[in-house]
Amino acid sequence: MLVNEKIEALRRLMREKGIDVYYVPNEDDHLSEEYTADYFKSKSFLTGFSGEAGCAIVTQDFAGLWTDGRYFTQAEGELSGTCVKLMRLHQEGVPNPMDFLISNTPENGLLGFDGNVVGSLDSKRLSNALAKKGARLHIEDDLVGEIWGNKRPRMPRHPVFVLDEKYTGETAHVKIERVREKMREKEADVLVLTRLEDPCWMLNIRGDDIECTPVAYAFAMVFAQKVLYYIDEDQIDGLVRDYLGDNGVEIKAYDDLANDLASLHGKRIWVALGSLNTKLYSSIAQDNLIINEVSPVAMFRAVKNDTELANTRNAHLKDAVAMVRFLRYVKENVASGKMSEAIAQEYLYRLREQQDGYIEPSFPTICAYQENGAMMHYCATEENHAMVKPRGFLLVDSGGTYFDGTTDITRTIALSGLSDEEKMYYTLVLKGHLALANAKFLQGSSGYNLDILARQPLWQIGIDYQCGTGHGVGHVLSVHEGPHGIRWGMPSPLRPCVALVPGMIVTDEPGVYLPHKLGIRIENELIVTKAEKNEYGQFLAFENLTYVPYELDAIDLSYLSDQEIKQINDYHAMVFSKLKDRLAGADLAWLKEATAPLSRV
Repeated sequence: MLVNEKIEALRRLMREKGIDVYYVPNEDDHLSEEYTADYFKSKSFLTGFSGEAGCAIVTQDFAGLWTDGRYFTQAEGELSGTCVKLMRLHQEGVPNPMDFLISNTPENGLLGFDGNVVGSLDSKRLSNALAKKGARLHIEDDLVGEIWGNKRPRMPRHPVFVLDEKYTGETAHVKIERVREKMREKEADVLVLTRLEDPCWMLNIRGDDIECTPVAYAFAMVFAQKVLYYIDEDQIDGLVRDYLGDNGVEIKAYDDLANDLASLHGKRIWVALGSLNTKLYSSIAQDNLIINEVSPVAMFRAVKNDTELANTRNAHLKDAVAMVRFLRYVKENVASGKMSEAIAQEYLYRLREQQDGYIEPSFPTICAYQENGAMMHYCATEENHAMVKPRGFLLVDSGGTYFDGTTDITRTIALSGLSDEEKMYYTLVLKGHLALANAKFLQGSSGYNLDILARQPLWQIGIDYQCGTGHGVGHVLSVHEGPHGIRWGMPSPLRPCVALVPGMIVTDEPGVYLPHKLGIRIENELIVTKAEKNEYGQFLAFENLTYVPYELDAIDLSYLSDQEIKQINDYHAMVFSKLKDRLAGADLAWLKEATAPLSRV
């Protein structure tokens, strides 16, 4: 079926059910914000937009796709020729999806969505607003699923495995007790874990249910004397079953959670409503008290222990070896005229696969030449890609998941013949990147306090990038993890203000994105560390985790201060020192040249 045919099929079902407006979010039943299993990609199936963020809304005379600035250019192309209108989030005159749903549901009307994939906070807000005009919610039917039919991908059920203590630094038993201590502080009888990463971290379990993200589709409930783990039993082999039993964990069917929640009465239930879907929320009896706070596991996994940090540093060393070999390959082979985006990214995949302890990519590689780089989440395929020519920029955003840790790095490669304007853009991005990486700040600061450091050089010339500057990174988990981050604007329930704490990992990735022209991004991972403590308080700083050279051929020194040139030279000296014993021959010679000191002379 074509997109327009799917929209019309949905409208027919809406008329049959008496539904006036139908909402299709991007989430799964755990309300994952970005990456989900193919089974849950209803928004993409319906609209043809393949980006990981956004939602669709359909009425009898309108169909819209909401997404943010990272995807505007991509969405323009993918929605072209369809009846679906691109609604640019956060742009003047564009209502947010919740307001649109409320205003477009008529008096005494019906707003529909699949209650398994819409959060309880959103549904409560919608229900309260609609009640004022006699309208109601219809949450029982997955209408897009009905259209998809037997062609819908199956729910993933891949085997899980135990991540050894030599990588995690703590046993599951210790982690469970840490969780219970927090529950006692809150006087909670039960903690419900709905985020995919939380049961994985607490139990030292990893899976393969989402591409590029080593998680399993599972829930958990923690009580004072037991832990219930909700997962398809086919995913548990004998070794994992024994391991869980040894840690006091009882395995239950994935779909049992709703009934078990319904059986609770008179309990203090700790659950973050922002990550609890509407169907599960509706199963909780009224005589329970809900403690609506983020799970303690979110902060536990955000602050890495010494073992996790040591392993992550090792993962970045291996990753840097692959990246240096890739950069050399691109530089030395682009003039052949035979390099495409797809060929280049496949070569990088193979280089990472050669590294010890490699599991999978941490996300699909973005290998984008020139104007394709303006699409922040562009993905080249064998069928749709550009040839890479020996001029301009090749933006490569990639990463790997190793048993040691998770990596995320972007390098924008200068191919040849850069204009003064292109060098200016690259240098200003680098200038902001350096300002953040070398920041010193008082304990208690959040990413909202620091974001301007990375944006200021671009704001000075009237340019911005419509995304955050940095995100947390999980340990052998999701490459995009909260609760912390580095972003501009005002805190919100979805993006709260979370202080940066020593042991957190965050990315530093400012950029320039000129639609249909070019994209430039430079990204390193940083560890929050302690600096000096004095009468003004405890100062914090960052340690660079990424050991890959910047692009010397793209730097215009006239935009940099002497201090910034020293920062680049110090970073490159560190990179060479870290990698010189891991590379040899032509690779080592290339690295030496790529990290040569800059000088104004």
